[in-house]
Amino acid sequence: MYLRYRFYYLLSAVILIIALGYAVSPLFIIGRILFWLLVALVVTDVVLLWSRRGIQAFRTLSPRFSNGDDNPVSIRLESTYPFAVHVDVIDEVPHVFQRRDILFNASLRKQGEATVTYQLRPTERGIYSFGRVRIFASTLLGLVERRFTCCEPQDVKVYPSYMMLRQYELLAMSNNLTEMGIKRIRRIGNNTDFEQIKDYVVGDDYRTINWRATARRHQLMVNVYQDERSQQVFSVIDKGRMMQQAFEEMTLLDYSINAALVLSYVTINKQDKAGLVTFADEFGTFVPASKQEGHMQTIQEALYAEHTQFGETDYSALLAGLSRHVTHRSLLILYTSFTSMAAMRRQLPYLRQLALRHRLLVVFFEDEELSQFIVHNSQFIVNSNQNSHLPSFNSPSTESVYQHVIAEKFAYEQRLIVQTLRQYGIQSLLTTPRNLSVDVINKYLEIKTKM
Repeated sequence: MYLRYRFYYLLSAVILIIALGYAVSPLFIIGRILFWLLVALVVTDVVLLWSRRGIQAFRTLSPRFSNGDDNPVSIRLESTYPFAVHVDVIDEVPHVFQRRDILFNASLRKQGEATVTYQLRPTERGIYSFGRVRIFASTLLGLVERRFTCCEPQDVKVYPSYMMLRQYELLAMSNNLTEMGIKRIRRIGNNTDFEQIKDYVVGDDYRTINWRATARRHQLMVNVYQDERSQQVFSVIDKGRMMQQAFEEMTLLDYSINAALVLSYVTINKQDKAGLVTFADEFGTFVPASKQEGHMQTIQEALYAEHTQFGETDYSALLAGLSRHVTHRSLLILYTSFTSMAAMRRQLPYLRQLALRHRLLVVFFEDEELSQFIVHNSQFIVNSNQNSHLPSFNSPSTESVYQHVIAEKFAYEQRLIVQTLRQYGIQSLLTTPRNLSVDVINKYLEIKTKM
């Protein structure tokens, strides 16, 4: 049993009246009457709350959460009281969320029901443990409240972003992928496989007319082509310490994992084979390229267990591992992080070897917060220079100018890395974590038309 604030307010008022009774005697008698009335109300409230079982709660959530997405959690409340009650609901969410606002107020009618729903956004993969649901019920009197403990503790696994995968899947089924930013890549040339010959219809490309078939059938016939299939596409993910850098509470590794999962789905949907490689100071997980049913689940389970390591990335181990496991020329999409030209040049010999044996796309990350700082600081410096003839207390300090120059240097080095890789025939993609999945898919579709 817990006494509510209303009880203490009323008790304070009664004590004040009794105290004033020493000066005005009638108030002393009134105060005593009010005191016993308050006691009677508390007893009544207790009897009403403990007269029956009261409140039940049922927590509903997905058996697994999607990393980086909002996952709904619902709590259904059922009352067996023959009168209306007010309840405060506290759900013991996993401590990793650091949420202090999971407290909900609801009113239940006579033997009524209610549902409260909230969202949780995990930023790390792993097992999350939910505790119990605590409910504090009170009557309309509001003097005391009764605590109910409901729902058993349960664990939830947080997987790579399968919600994003479902979103792409639904849009692909409705041919609305452009809503996600996926571009329609125009096919260049005829770098495709022959599929069939069909009757000519208005709108067909006249360059695909099959004149021999036309002569035999005495009507226009055209060749139908399809994109080359069964190409091997490997998502190669760097798990080194640089991938531990965070953006909006998620590490670059988690962004890469989510993008690799979506790309694998698109790859299989395009009749290509999707595979997975991870590495850090040594060659890690290897999932052979395939497009068989259930292969997406295999990739998802493999990605679930990946974590960053604190050691330096060893590209020689990657080169040796790929030489052993991947014998056919494939498309390698390498997710990594280069912060400087010196870091890239140390790995350049291994990247060139990979580019000779396979089609290589290096994907690394642009610091979005750094870019925003450069834009904001540039505007501030320009405005300050324009108003330099006016007295101002907001003129740029030497420290802010130095910070701006250093930030510009980092941004310039990232653009220089892209140009250097292209000089050596290595395709590269500099993108932000927010746009990673869309940009990688667009680049894959662009490369596919040229393979």
